[in-house]
Amino acid sequence: MQSALYVGLSAQVALEKRLQTIANNVANVNTSAFRTDVVKFETVLSKAGANPVAFSSPGDNIISREVGSITESGNPLDVAVVGQGWIAFAGPNGTVYTRDGRLQIAPNGDLQTVSGFPVIDSGGAQITLDPNGGPVAIARSGAITQDNNEIGSIGLFNIPADANLERYGNSGVTPDRPATAIADFSRDGFKQGYVEGSGANPMMELTKLIAASRAFDGTNSMIEGTESSLQNAIRTLGEPGK
Repeated sequence: MQSALYVGLSAQVALEKRLQTIANNVANVNTSAFRTDVVKFETVLSKAGANPVAFSSPGDNIISREVGSITESGNPLDVAVVGQGWIAFAGPNGTVYTRDGRLQIAPNGDLQTVSGFPVIDSGGAQITLDPNGGPVAIARSGAITQDNNEIGSIGLFNIPADANLERYGNSGVTPDRPATAIADFSRDGFKQGYVEGSGANPMMELTKLIAASRAFDGTNSMIEGTESSLQNAIRTLGEPGK
């Protein structure tokens, strides 16, 4: 009896975590370059012992690298990343990586993210443009040309596939392994005048939300049934002559 209750309660804890994850994904279906949270169980299973365990694991939350769709914006300061690269900017506590290429020029000429953080080049230096220097052209390599003069280059970085990502804001990540600058732009690069959408598929996430909600309700019913059986057993054993 108690084992069933432990399983049911641990399942509800896991499902509650899953519901929160899905709800956050749904809330960001319109967030540029948002990366969804997915639940993985490989790490938990690898630590399982030989004896059976009567509980449900919540799994590990992993930030997905699934890219969003690219749409044309017409803004010359917007760049979409083609391939698996990342743009880098100087965050408050170090370098942060993002695929949200909605850029802007600060009054002092600094090239910034839409949130106001300085964009950096492949060497980690900030990029400065002339606010009054005319139209900006951004090549596939990230090279920035203004008034026929190349004045800087947006850095494009590769984050190792086995690196764990920690979320920064809605679209930024910080890896636990160093990212390296990309020098070959045959596969990876930038596309000026385009932006990347959210990696969250609204229909898929809503389907997951419904399935998780039903599973939570089913687990709740199981717990109630187990508690009822336990109460009946106690009541019967407590009757005179039993």
